Amino acid sequence: MVLAFSLSKLKTYHGNRGERAARETRRYNPMDKRIASADAAIAELADGATILMGGFGLCGIPENLIAAVRRKGTKNLTIVSNNAGVDDFGIGLLLQQRQVKKMISTYVGENKLFEQLVLSGELEVELNPQGTLSERLRAGGAGVPAFYTPTGYGTMVAEGKETREFDGRMYVMERGLRGDFAFIKAWKGDRWGNLIYRKTARNFNPMMATAADYVIAEVEELADIGRLPPDQIHTPGIFVDAIFEGPKYEKRIERRTTRKS
Repeated sequence: MVLAFSLSKLKTYHGNRGERAARETRRYNPMDKRIASADAAIAELADGATILMGGFGLCGIPENLIAAVRRKGTKNLTIVSNNAGVDDFGIGLLLQQRQVKKMISTYVGENKLFEQLVLSGELEVELNPQGTLSERLRAGGAGVPAFYTPTGYGTMVAEGKETREFDGRMYVMERGLRGDFAFIKAWKGDRWGNLIYRKTARNFNPMMATAADYVIAEVEELADIGRLPPDQIHTPGIFVDAIFEGPKYEKRIERRTTRKS
């Protein structure tokens, strides 16, 4: 069942590329999802792909996968992420290289380059209320094509969208959201793909792990089977297609605030 699930997900991504990836997968034990590196994990990433990237600010972002995309030079990407990193870190690194065509986000105020690219017409942006983005991803992962929310009614968020009244209150219809790839950052994982997140670094990662055709997880610690307590696992391995242990993590802080002495 696990093998069939994994291969069907791979085949949904861009036809022939998915078939090639599926053939490669058959050479390995389908229960062992370990892959050598971030570069190997994104071998099938092509221009024009849609990538879901976990993280909130710089917390819980897939640092190694972002760096690998920059090295690979893949372009015309649509990236779904809560925000766009900062000028010189996170998704900001891809913006520097003009690799991103469109951002679907909720908050982008920490990145001056992002603002410049949007105003110059080099970058498309689709802003979502934060809760709406979360629910769009959850819906995409659950197979729900659309849902209604009161958030945004009467504002520019609702422009061009279907609206409907329920029990005397107006709602806006929003579509579920999925990606070709999801880049997930977790604290611990095992070779089956089971993941545990650490505190607020969990953020959007669990929802995104359910809502993409091919899910890649990078972890700080790759544990032996049986070392992760089953009742502490946040994302079951059935959702994950590839996993690797990141060689290093900077874990930058956007704005450091300390108490005056």
